[in-house]
Amino acid sequence: MRTLAKTFAAVVLIALSTFTMAAGNPELANPKKAVVNLSTADLAIDHYVAVMTEGQSAGIEQLFTSDFSQKVQASEDKTNSRSEVISFLKKQKGEQLNCKTSTSIIQESADYMIAKVTMQFEGFTKTDLVTLVNDGGNWKVSQSINSYK
Repeated sequence: MRTLAKTFAAVVLIALSTFTMAAGNPELANPKKAVVNLSTADLAIDHYVAVMTEGQSAGIEQLFTSDFSQKVQASEDKTNSRSEVISFLKKQKGEQLNCKTSTSIIQESADYMIAKVTMQFEGFTKTDLVTLVNDGGNWKVSQSINSYK
């Protein structure tokens, strides 16, 4: 009888600790609400590349400034708003794109950076000119201009 009581107590403690861990860290349960470290321009551009090429959705809301816009230069130019871009990126749901990526810094200052991100896919190349700004200690993407070859 004593063994049964100890086993029952152990099961209850394991169940309680499991429920406590699941409820205690909502960021892990919902990666879209997770906070991402964007304290440097390099971290922000790396996160931008991960969002664009790996379908990462963690911290996606915090990556873009409130007035972010994306300009797509193609046969017909198009401008996308922040909400349109975020909505599109959330639909990727972790889809990893098969491409080679390179990043180069075009211009950089204490609160401003322009980076060129080249994504080489099979059959075409996408180039993003990305403008980042230091927004209260966090770097955010304020504009992206995309072209295709």
